[in-house]
Amino acid sequence: QVQLVESGGGSVQAGGSLRLSCAASTDTSTNYCMAWFRQAPGKEREGVAAFNVRHGSTYYADSVNGRFTISRDAAKNTLYLQMNSPKPEDTAMYYCAAASWCPFRPASRDLFTIQMYTIWGQGTQVTVSS
Repeated sequence: QVQLVESGGGSVQAGGSLRLSCAASTDTSTNYCMAWFRQAPGKEREGVAAFNVRHGSTYYADSVNGRFTISRDAAKNTLYLQMNSPKPEDTAMYYCAAASWCPFRPASRDLFTIQMYTIWGQGTQVTVSS
């Protein structure tokens, strides 16, 4: 069973930058989908960015498109979320998630379906101040 460990969260000022990391305990380079979700107090968990490893494509929520970048270092089995120009509304607990099967088609909003992800990290808190 793959285990995920997030790191890199913290406090950042609006307009700054922050990089989150998600280290996987085993190789996820074959059929996996991986994604970053976030959950703010009193709100539902929502998809932020997804990586269809099988297809090699990515998808972003409208709210972060153009500011955040999801990437993966296959050699390190690590997923990243580069957060540029964060806003106070990006404040949330950020979770890394993995699905052991991913459709072979371009990444789309379908990859934000929470139920498809069976492996979750413990979360890392991001706080953006204005």
